Amino acid sequence: MNSDERDCELPQAETSPAGGYDRIQEESDIENTEASRMKRAAAKHLIERYYHQLTEGCGNDSCSNAWCSSSRGSHRLDNNAAAVKALELYKINAKLCDPHPSKKGTTMNHCVRDDFKDVNYLTEEKVYEILHICGEKEDYSPLIRVIGRVFSSAEGLVQSFRRSKPPTKEELKSLQSKDEDKDEDEEEAAACSAAAMEEDSPGSSSRLDGAASGDNDVGKLGPDEVSVDIDAVRRVYQRLLSNDKIEAAFLNALVYLSPNVECDLTYHNVYSRDPNYLNLFVVVMENSNLHSPDYLEIALPQFCRAMSKLPLPALAKLARLWSHYSAEQIHRIMETFQQLITYKVVSNEFNSRNLVNDDDAVVAATKCLKIVYYANVMGGEVDTEHNEEEDEEPIPESSELTLQELLGEERRNKKGPRVDPLETELTIRTSDSRRPLIPFQEFVNEPLNEVLEMDKDYTFFKVETENKFSFMTCPFILNAVTKNLGLYYDNRIRMYSERRITVLYSLVQGQQLNPYLRLKVRRDHIIDDALVRLEMIAMENPADLKKQLYVEFEGEQGVDEGGVSKEFFQLVVEEIFNPDIGMFAYDERTKMFWFNPSSFENEGQFTLIGIVLGLAIYNNCILDVHFPMVVYRKLMGKKGTFRDLADSNPVLYQSLKELLEYEGSVEEDMMITFQISQTDLFGNPLMYDLRENGDQIPVTNENRKEFVAQYAEYMLNKSVEKQFKAFRRGFHMVTNESPLKYLFRPEEIELLICGSRNLDFQALEETTEYDGGYSRDSRIIKEFWETLHSFAEEQKRLFLQFTTGTDRAPVGGLGKLKMIIAKNGPDTDRLPTSHTCFNVLLLPEYDTKEKLRERLLKAILYAKGFGML
Repeated sequence: MNSDERDCELPQAETSPAGGYDRIQEESDIENTEASRMKRAAAKHLIERYYHQLTEGCGNDSCSNAWCSSSRGSHRLDNNAAAVKALELYKINAKLCDPHPSKKGTTMNHCVRDDFKDVNYLTEEKVYEILHICGEKEDYSPLIRVIGRVFSSAEGLVQSFRRSKPPTKEELKSLQSKDEDKDEDEEEAAACSAAAMEEDSPGSSSRLDGAASGDNDVGKLGPDEVSVDIDAVRRVYQRLLSNDKIEAAFLNALVYLSPNVECDLTYHNVYSRDPNYLNLFVVVMENSNLHSPDYLEIALPQFCRAMSKLPLPALAKLARLWSHYSAEQIHRIMETFQQLITYKVVSNEFNSRNLVNDDDAVVAATKCLKIVYYANVMGGEVDTEHNEEEDEEPIPESSELTLQELLGEERRNKKGPRVDPLETELTIRTSDSRRPLIPFQEFVNEPLNEVLEMDKDYTFFKVETENKFSFMTCPFILNAVTKNLGLYYDNRIRMYSERRITVLYSLVQGQQLNPYLRLKVRRDHIIDDALVRLEMIAMENPADLKKQLYVEFEGEQGVDEGGVSKEFFQLVVEEIFNPDIGMFAYDERTKMFWFNPSSFENEGQFTLIGIVLGLAIYNNCILDVHFPMVVYRKLMGKKGTFRDLADSNPVLYQSLKELLEYEGSVEEDMMITFQISQTDLFGNPLMYDLRENGDQIPVTNENRKEFVAQYAEYMLNKSVEKQFKAFRRGFHMVTNESPLKYLFRPEEIELLICGSRNLDFQALEETTEYDGGYSRDSRIIKEFWETLHSFAEEQKRLFLQFTTGTDRAPVGGLGKLKMIIAKNGPDTDRLPTSHTCFNVLLLPEYDTKEKLRERLLKAILYAKGFGML
């Protein structure tokens, strides 16, 4: 028999042939779960006594019991035969010898011994047995010692709480043929004891290195299965953790266990030799008290360090296992690691000299949190099938590549964007998630974001050394503001790199080259000038798109320090999304734009639109773009599906949903076919067959799901395939080397491009700084904020546009906007002015609040163009 097999449970239909009796007994078991488990433990205790009586005897040389090995007429049985015979004796209530005085306190009495020294692993029944004995004596010290011994030993914990294989047919028949009216719980315990007899025998090995049979069981397990009985572990914890002394035993054992486990995984490659080693992590993580203060100081940090040493296949298996947990269980495990991270952050003073990246406990807990994160993704609603096809033509490389190699400059990320190894092992991406088990926001740790030195973290991210950990490799724990800062550093360094390469190139070639992406445009012909110039750059040398953008309006004196670029993007977007041009269709109901499938513009125009969006992200500018979320999902590589119609075309979505839920005959009542119609720019109907000869294929109750899926596929993908592919190609020309996909989810990409729609001017007031003699307590400053807060929503947006160059809040809200109000002389009739490049408002010190309001409104209503003061 296998030493890995302990807790046998017989199928109830096999145990009790009478179906009615089965149901009654099952209901009784549900109502008396704890009582039945204790009963099974008692039955197992009796069977073990029979077993030891058969193998070791009672110690009385004059014993007359035929079923005792001390009896002169008895025959010596091997372990297997003794186990079977013990079952039979239990069934017939055979005589049990009282232990002889010479045997008391030895093996025969092992169930009432004081220390249980030979218990090197635990089963649920064994725990209840010891608990029962300790309860009778009102002394729990033996149980505490057993828990300390088993839970501090990797070997013992790995062997504990194993799932048992189903009982054999012979065992089932043996049990059914005798005393069918016997209590079912006792029969289950008898079957379990049969396996336990051999496990307890001296010849059975429970050593990790020699557990060949355990390895065979692992080979039969699925990729998301382990050999530990998780439900049994949870029941045991529930019974034991209510006792403070017993809980302290778990804590102390974990402190002793963790360093040894870390050593095993680091130096002995133990998981590859015995995949059952993962069991100990499963068992420990079921402890619901891990996040309590007692564990946070020493025990949990050490255990996280050990878990972070698990090899990639083990991490993946743990993630797959946890993906089957409920949302509440995932939340508990997530909260355990988050508590540790928060505790370490708030109890230490991290700064640029004492980096949080160097704290082993925080780093290890973050790595462990990554396992929970992917389990959360896989356990929710996932779409791994509907993926956009890759661009047929690769994004062209820069013509400077050869020169870079000659100069020792190796282009970064030649092999494509960074991919998380665990993500690759699990063959899943964050963008595959349609709805996680728990919201992604739960994984963000705000205290960590506050102390993270992002410039240093970005350096570690790019260098990729084993000695330095970067939290950018775990972007789920970072908020959008922190990730945006990391992206900003990446963009700026790439700009400086392109500028440096251009200078070196000019020295080698002997010709003057422009280190910037310079665009000179006429305000009245901004689309023609900008798109023609960008098209030439995209064709000749796409690497120039990675340079810093510098915009100049012809006939205007403004110097582009960021503000001119902001207005350039806004004007371009206003023109491009003008419905009269026909590139995008505007939906009055959703207030959103969608690609026009019947647009007359060529693919190159859509490519240029993608370039503009990419440049906006690259140059940290916010655009007033209104796309449904499916556009950003498609940019991240996912096709649109039926559920994406909910926000892009809610009327169609509701119609198709009603079709799916219709209870009558779809074919007879609705009379629709697999042919649909659309209207072009001029209102002419266009027919499209979702299937070949679709006009002859009726939609029925049986094929309506296929009809809905095909309809959504056409509306969101096929009808705009050419336009979107060109658009995506332009976007990737700018962002293909950026960690954009690695760091951000689709909804965060929208936030990057469009900014926040929530304008909290109270937060702006709290963070605004003052210069030139003004302060927070100045009269005019108080009147200014009173005036601004009294403006209508549209007027507030105009003020934001006037001061910052955009009417959207940056990532993180207006509180992240560093606005400065500077004094611009005494009372005057001059209007307020602004430096949009630096978010500076130049405000004269008007005498009255009424004059301030009148001058400010006139300034924001008629603001367009740039000049030099």
